[in-house]
Amino acid sequence: MARTIHWGVLGAANIATERTMPAMLLAPSARLVALASRDASKGREVAERFDIPHLHASYDDLLANPAVDAVYVPLPNQLHFDWAVRALEAGKHVLCEKPLCLSAAQVQQLCQVRDRTGLHIEEGLAFRNHPQWAALEQASVQGTLGAVRAAHITLAKQFLDPADIRNDPTAGGGALYDLGVYAVSACNLVFKRSPKRVIAALEYDPVFGIDRLSSALLDYGDCHAALTVATQAGPDGWGTHQRLAVLGATGWVNFDFPCAHARPSACHLQIGDHLSVGAFPSEVLSFEPVNHYQLQIERFSRKLLGDDVPSWPIEDALATLRTLEALFASQRSGGWEAVQ
Repeated sequence: MARTIHWGVLGAANIATERTMPAMLLAPSARLVALASRDASKGREVAERFDIPHLHASYDDLLANPAVDAVYVPLPNQLHFDWAVRALEAGKHVLCEKPLCLSAAQVQQLCQVRDRTGLHIEEGLAFRNHPQWAALEQASVQGTLGAVRAAHITLAKQFLDPADIRNDPTAGGGALYDLGVYAVSACNLVFKRSPKRVIAALEYDPVFGIDRLSSALLDYGDCHAALTVATQAGPDGWGTHQRLAVLGATGWVNFDFPCAHARPSACHLQIGDHLSVGAFPSEVLSFEPVNHYQLQIERFSRKLLGDDVPSWPIEDALATLRTLEALFASQRSGGWEAVQ
């Protein structure tokens, strides 16, 4: 008998209909069985497109559906916490889009609900499932890099639509909550811990009121990270401009597409060792296009089925939110701020 996890989706957001729901159709261990949409017309269109057997007019109705094992939450940022809690309380496992919450206190409460219900919940950072990150770990284990000393990451995109929730500060908009989650999460993956203190410079859009250009230094103690995220900079293409450089004691690695791939794309790791000079690599690892949203759904489903697969606890999201809160505090104070 086939082993599958039955998925339900709360809302028909673009990231759901364009990326995650198609990925559910491709993942062998997943089956998309339910959709809840408050827009009846859009709900019917999406349900027909994906051949979804259960269409609900309310999110609560979907959570009450016994055919659903796990719920994907792609709602606006300010709704993530409430509906993740409700899903867990309804007995459903949860994959929630980033940022998992808008405050560290909310993540702490989610941890308590998770522990009480015994259910699994993760923040939807699909990039962590891409094989290039395992390759970075292998390069570190093999000693090519030596001890990691520094990381530099940039993510930028032009989000100029006034109706875009990323331009609404009441909905958790802005560069740090959107792109900064990727940047901080990636740095914490590189260093395998959170920074001790941070200092930030944020520039705000005078109309939208969101941070549109944010830069920061993250002090991990014996290593450092620098990040810049921007919502009104870089090329206006279909994907976010991204770069990540990792500097080790004896080598370096450059990513040309480290985080979210809006479309499955080829990417590369450039690796420098004792033979390299300047920014010329000694080795280049090439990766064919992979759908890391499919990889995420398949891995999550297999986790629920009891397979031995990687997973990331929401304590990682807690560390990210504590860092973001320290960055906002640094902008206000003008100095270094400790990360709780």
